[in-house]
Amino acid sequence: MSLSSELWTANQDLAQACLKHPFVQGIGDGRLEHSKFAYYVGQDTFFLEAFARAYSIAAAKAPDWQGFTTFHNLAGGVLEELRLHESYASQWEVNLHSVEPGAATRRYTDFLLATAWGGDVGLTAAAMSPCMRLYAFLGESLASDGIPNHQYANWIRTYSSADFQPLAQQLESLVDNYATVTALVHSTYRYAMFCERDFFQAAWAES
Repeated sequence: MSLSSELWTANQDLAQACLKHPFVQGIGDGRLEHSKFAYYVGQDTFFLEAFARAYSIAAAKAPDWQGFTTFHNLAGGVLEELRLHESYASQWEVNLHSVEPGAATRRYTDFLLATAWGGDVGLTAAAMSPCMRLYAFLGESLASDGIPNHQYANWIRTYSSADFQPLAQQLESLVDNYATVTALVHSTYRYAMFCERDFFQAAWAES
């Protein structure tokens, strides 16, 4: 089993907790309150900007050209995702320029950027991989019976699409190429999964 698969398998409890979270289930059935999704869009935009920066830091630190180009291409994928958020913001009347990060958002972004600046590229990939793999998992799970026709269908469509899965796989390939099996890599990956769960909880509770 590859290291990325080992890490994902070891954290299935948190993956299932995210899938079963009422925020995610509300996206799935279309019943999530508008205010909660609007709050999430603003917070996720702040998060994705930090995520793109972490990719860029890792690209600069990559020991070979293949790693540099892969991190760089993944950063480009985040820019595409941010454009999607701009359309959400317009639809839900969210002013992205006035968003203040909540505690859960700041905790996650501070962790990612500290890891990117202070750790090697393998550890950074391990910190970032849960986000991509989890969203691919959530998208596929929510679309398993077909993409519903409701206000959050585009969210499900994006993360269940054939375009998103390869991005998650590219990041996992960086984990496999550069990370080693250490307690720090395992704890870093799991901490990111806790951050993902807390991110959904904050959107559910704080809006």
